[in-house]
Amino acid sequence: MTDYKAAHEAALREFQADIGHLNALANANRQKLLMILGQSEEAHGIKVNDLAKAIGLSQPATSHHLKTLHDIGIVGSHQVGNVVYYYLTLDDTIARLERITQALKARSCEKA
Repeated sequence: MTDYKAAHEAALREFQADIGHLNALANANRQKLLMILGQSEEAHGIKVNDLAKAIGLSQPATSHHLKTLHDIGIVGSHQVGNVVYYYLTLDDTIARLERITQALKARSCEKA
């Protein structure tokens, strides 16, 4: 039972450490933005206005969602004049999700 408890606590710690990423990924509009950016072949990124049009939101609402994704490192941006371009980075997001998956797998293995 001790191994199960340790695995359980490890899984909870991983969730707590990654709560910002999980919250960001839970929003349907942010998911749409990530899918659009992930499919883009534009080397310099996509303009905010083009992203807003693609997901059917206003430019300010789209910018808000992009800021949330930018703040946790899932997307990057650069500005050319007054135009801001966004692109997918993922930074350590995939590694974070893999750690959560491994923690859950360890917990389920210990339970069995």
